[in-house]
Amino acid sequence: MTPDGPIVDMGEFAPSRAAQRIVAATAEDGAVALTWDDGRTSRFHHLWLRDNCACAQCRHPQTRERTFELLDLPEELDPPRVELRPDGALRLLWPENGGWHESLFDPAWLRERDYTNRAADTESRRARPWGAEMQGAIPSVSYAELMESDAGLRRWLHALSEHGLALLSDGPTAEGSLLDVVGRVGWARETNFGHTFDVVSKPNPNNAAYTAIKLEPHVDLPNWQRPPDFQLLYCLENGATGGASILTDGFAVAEALQREDPEAFEVLATQPVDFRFQDEESDIRFRAPTIGRDADGALCEIRFNNWIRDALDVPPARMQAFYAAYRKFWTMLRDPHFMIRFTLGPGQMIAFDNLRVLHGRDAFDPNSGRRHLQGCYLDRDLVMSRLRVLERTTRLSESA
Repeated sequence: MTPDGPIVDMGEFAPSRAAQRIVAATAEDGAVALTWDDGRTSRFHHLWLRDNCACAQCRHPQTRERTFELLDLPEELDPPRVELRPDGALRLLWPENGGWHESLFDPAWLRERDYTNRAADTESRRARPWGAEMQGAIPSVSYAELMESDAGLRRWLHALSEHGLALLSDGPTAEGSLLDVVGRVGWARETNFGHTFDVVSKPNPNNAAYTAIKLEPHVDLPNWQRPPDFQLLYCLENGATGGASILTDGFAVAEALQREDPEAFEVLATQPVDFRFQDEESDIRFRAPTIGRDADGALCEIRFNNWIRDALDVPPARMQAFYAAYRKFWTMLRDPHFMIRFTLGPGQMIAFDNLRVLHGRDAFDPNSGRRHLQGCYLDRDLVMSRLRVLERTTRLSESA
């Protein structure tokens, strides 16, 4: 058969409005080479393209999950015929079983998954560090906007994702208001401190947060194998003297340390530290470096919490170097250049990336008035899923 003969019915195909268009496409040396209108070039291997065909034969029509199995085809594929359709889609016709199998690819979909330029794209997506200039400039959305408008929720989630922090204002002060906000995103993650937790001064605390003392910058629960991703703190009442909240972008501090003292950075990024929390009902421990990097080498987490850092188990030859690096990092975390300070009022809520933004507070006088913050944790999967759905809905409405 020829390419004009019977081909797989793709059903309705509507490419999205891509920021860049494909201007040339050719099959060469086991891959399809693309040239984009901004000058970028990309190469997608034949097997990768065939593996990602989205037609009704290769994906379940309802779930959209892959039903195509790689082992049904040889590892070395015959090259496809390549076309660019008038609507911008990349059309590939694979010679299979005496006929032709059609695959259509949206340019925006390919651009997002351009593994040829992965290093450059990864660099462009790295978190934007911030310091004291964020003072008074925390991205903020009102409670009404977030609760009643998808646009407001999308702005709040985008700020939380991009900057690692976002403020909510003008909310009610009734118990349960925090979970009403959480319900717009998903559900709270439960830990050994419960579904939610109340940050108040307690007579018999099992955590430093439940005292009135000053709290050094820290992340919560580094003793967990997977610490909470985001933390939300909702102010229900605040009549106490002192107790200003402190936030520090740990990624900004880690990047500064890497520039100033690469050896110290490498020590903290490679030497695991033991963290442990234990009380009558729990004994949770984990061992990981202070500075975490992902598979691409980008910063992905900070584990710094002086209260629950266990006795160091570091090779003797590295002990002195570790303490020197740790002290330097801690000193930089205290530097006002990297820090913002503010006081939450009733009806305000701060949300921040617990694996990036370290939080602390000034000491307060529990006898001067009641201070009550209610907190909980959110998984990154829920935050990013909700944001992607909202952004997809916005794109579809704009292109309609």
